[in-house]
Amino acid sequence: MTLAGPDLVAGTVALVAQPPTTEKDPGGQGEDFGKSSPVGLLVVLLLLVAVVFLIRSMTKHLRRVPESFDEPSPDEGRETAPPSNGDGPEEDGAAKS
Repeated sequence: MTLAGPDLVAGTVALVAQPPTTEKDPGGQGEDFGKSSPVGLLVVLLLLVAVVFLIRSMTKHLRRVPESFDEPSPDEGRETAPPSNGDGPEEDGAAKS
């Protein structure tokens, strides 16, 4: 399929050669031009509320992102708690029931 050729030229000539329209409505400026409905206001307000919730969710997720994704070197001395298997005393001093 080529972009230039007799079909493209004929289509362009036919489009340019069309007579202008003589409608009474010039460019959509009829009696309802510039008026809005309450449904439009409701849609805009719902979109704004959705954007606010999306921004709040995004900021919560961004706060959880670590500053660096690099693995810490072994000589930094990471302190990790041993895994709890439930046999030892509770950390807050309460006994299991």
